[in-house]
Amino acid sequence: MSQVSCGCCGSPDHGLNRRGFLGAAAIAGAGALSADMTVLNLLKSPVFADEIKQQEKHVILLWLAGGASQLETWDPKPGRPTGGPFRAIDTNVPGIRISELMPKLAQRQHQTAIIRSLNTKNADHGGGADLMDTGRPREPGLLYPDLGSVVARELGRADSPVPDYVSMYTSTEGRRKGGPGFLGARYAPMFLDSGLIPDNIRRLESISDVDHQQRLDLRNLLNARFLRGRESASLASHNSAYQRVRGLMSSERLFDIEQEPQPMRDLYGPTQFAEQVLVARRLIEAGTPFVKVARAWWDSHGQNFETHLELVHELDHVMSTLLDDLEQRGLLDKTLVITLGEFGRTPQINQSLGRDHFASAWSASLSGCGIKRGMVFGKTDDDGNTVVEGEVGAPQLFATIFHALGIDPHKNYHVGARPVPLTEPGTKPIVEVLA
Repeated sequence: MSQVSCGCCGSPDHGLNRRGFLGAAAIAGAGALSADMTVLNLLKSPVFADEIKQQEKHVILLWLAGGASQLETWDPKPGRPTGGPFRAIDTNVPGIRISELMPKLAQRQHQTAIIRSLNTKNADHGGGADLMDTGRPREPGLLYPDLGSVVARELGRADSPVPDYVSMYTSTEGRRKGGPGFLGARYAPMFLDSGLIPDNIRRLESISDVDHQQRLDLRNLLNARFLRGRESASLASHNSAYQRVRGLMSSERLFDIEQEPQPMRDLYGPTQFAEQVLVARRLIEAGTPFVKVARAWWDSHGQNFETHLELVHELDHVMSTLLDDLEQRGLLDKTLVITLGEFGRTPQINQSLGRDHFASAWSASLSGCGIKRGMVFGKTDDDGNTVVEGEVGAPQLFATIFHALGIDPHKNYHVGARPVPLTEPGTKPIVEVLA
């Protein structure tokens, strides 16, 4: 078998140097590490933890399923016929005002860029969600990957013992959205539909720790003998898949919020959304590139103001806690936090005191990594009916997100012999939003 050079002689007297550890980890794969340590033990290594903070970038997408109202969040219109009952309040950035339902985020505006000029033109739940999942309209015969799968493909590591893409999803319509498209199952999300712990990830209770380790040792012994003198892409792929599954099994504790100190759990709060966002932070801290956390029931055709009084209050608290937590851990500069849904809501208030689907002039927010924070891009008219400055669509938003993460938005993938650009040809990022 070929020898692996790790930049040291192997003597315990020399310890573990940073470059040697990372080089050996990348070549040997996660299995060599997970064979004798859990993911959490691995993260205790200052070398590994520092590398995560210095090099990796991550995304936490807070998906507002059903379509949140921009007028009750990022683009209020107080005193106008479309404005509703809530006031606008000052933020800690002079000249920027947001809904009074977001007082905590108002004091963290310096961490966030607001985009108030989205015109995505599709106000159907299915079509709007598809568009805002992938950044482009559907095309017959070609299934585009969603944002999470692209980020997993571009920022994930083959040797990572943690999942590349986790989706904690409960939707208003009760269905999963998004997927890897033509990138294939390797970049599909790990869906958590029924709880915080992934299904089928735990070792069977009938198998003891000793038995589990002995089975691994036996497999590694037989595998090493079989591989002597053999080189095969299929064998390498099989071993990679096996080691990745073992890595995922060892990451179970990342999904367990009981591993967090009670004061931290109290800070986030007891709701399902709060607990999911706390798990998202744990995952990105461990190296997961993309986590989507959906909060359902924003589809407020009736009783819009009561709905948003509850949901925006929760979003304000949980997102503020997340931004503070990431900042204190030194992760905010490497983590892009996005609020987004399939569309916004109509400025006009219907007879049921609700707002209907609206995709012509709505808002999103970007916080953290690669973003010029404490600013607003774009403008809607006095009643919020149309965009009057800086109109952008889904492709420009996605190009901006990719650029903020260091991903070339003009990169081509290939489906067979056909080149497929990451964003639509000619799409430019919103440079005013980029740091």
